[in-house]
Amino acid sequence: PTLQTRTQSRRATSAAAHALFSYFMVWWATIIGAVVGITPVVMGLTFLAAGTSIPDALSSVYMAKMGEGDMAISSSIGSNVFDILFGLPVPWMIQAALYEPVRLRSDNLVTLLLMLIGMVFAVIVTVAGGGWKLTPVLGWVMILLYFAFIVVMILLETGIAGSR
Repeated sequence: PTLQTRTQSRRATSAAAHALFSYFMVWWATIIGAVVGITPVVMGLTFLAAGTSIPDALSSVYMAKMGEGDMAISSSIGSNVFDILFGLPVPWMIQAALYEPVRLRSDNLVTLLLMLIGMVFAVIVTVAGGGWKLTPVLGWVMILLYFAFIVVMILLETGIAGSR
């Protein structure tokens, strides 16, 4: 086989492996969440989100070390926009076309989306306030924003806060 054929074969194998591992990751997270009493939404907001973001984080670290802060942030933003505008609707369209529409069961979906918009605004304000420089302080502020988001969503999803 030619180099081009081997490369195409490796890409197809890699894509199939990613799809298979993603399927099992979601399946196992769902099972583990059910066993320990964690809702699917909380599992998605925490464990699955962290697990699928590791490649983004690693590429951002690499880009930051190369002095390419713009590329690090652009990659992260682009990845999330892609996930929301392509990664969600394509499987939903396939599911709806072949079986039935996907039902969203979170009572806090509007709150989640408003918090997402709020977090994007907070990041813009924080980065602008830091003079558009990526510093350790900015990193800690973003980590605190993330944990605040997670705590609020867990409190809402478990019914500890809000009306459920």
